[in-house]
Amino acid sequence: MLSRVAESIYWMQRYRERAENIARFIDVNLNLSLDVPHDRLTQWMPLVQTSGDEEPFWASYDEADEKSVIEFLTFDSANPNSILQCLMKARENARTVREIITSEMWQEINMAYLFVRRAAADRGLMRSNYEFYSRIRRQCQLFNGIADSAMSRNEAWHFGRMGSLIERADKTSRILDVKYFMLLPSPEYVGTPFDSIQWCALLKSASALEMYRKHWHQVYHAHVVDFLLLNPDFPRAVLSCVAEAEESLHAVTGAPMDKFFTTPEKILGRLRVELASHQASEIITGGLHEYLNQLQIKLMEASSSIMQTFFARVPAGYQMTA
Repeated sequence: MLSRVAESIYWMQRYRERAENIARFIDVNLNLSLDVPHDRLTQWMPLVQTSGDEEPFWASYDEADEKSVIEFLTFDSANPNSILQCLMKARENARTVREIITSEMWQEINMAYLFVRRAAADRGLMRSNYEFYSRIRRQCQLFNGIADSAMSRNEAWHFGRMGSLIERADKTSRILDVKYFMLLPSPEYVGTPFDSIQWCALLKSASALEMYRKHWHQVYHAHVVDFLLLNPDFPRAVLSCVAEAEESLHAVTGAPMDKFFTTPEKILGRLRVELASHQASEIITGGLHEYLNQLQIKLMEASSSIMQTFFARVPAGYQMTA
């Protein structure tokens, strides 16, 4: 496979996954703001922190209220990680590999981009925020579902899968970091109904609440950390994402799962083993924020190594979130 094609498919899925996650975060926060009586500033700024775009946000906005954060994360062309920009980049990458992906995939990503672009030009189309962000989520998920059900399990599919899973692992770690380290206004709220509401909102943002309830009966912070970081079976958990991304990487290189011939294989392999060997209580005791920070750095290293090994150049318009 040409490195150009592999690169486009990898970033097509990363940007699609990023757009879906941002829509997911906003949708959950809109619902959360109806239940939480606290200052809206404490509820909306964490979404910007989750995306790692605080600097460009403060360069354009004076206040992190609902209106400014939604504008910045959804439509702002100056924000490289806004939903509009992510869908535009996903669509552009899809356009360059239309001979590789299916026509249904192209139609879905094209419709998703055009839908958000029309809303950016005419805000009257956003009659219901809930319907608007739910539609973005559904179209992104439909695109991914078509890719899984209609593409051959060849190198193209595996590169797309790697992109989607690495992005998903990164975003799961970020929403967990924001809740635990930044979002709670005061330690006095720990263990209160307000605390439980926020943990439930975090689980909802990862579409994890129902599966969590089947695994654990009560919402408890250590159990949430365990479920979203270390569960090998839940598809949005970091361990599951890393393990599946590693499988696709080995499918591309042809190396057995117990052998590491390339740098990306070594990085993802070490990260999978590290995650599988930890317990949530150990991570929390050692400092969850510090652990998640190192985890995000390792995920960025894995992505950079994949680019260096297979693509040999940085894609146009790409910015690594920190």
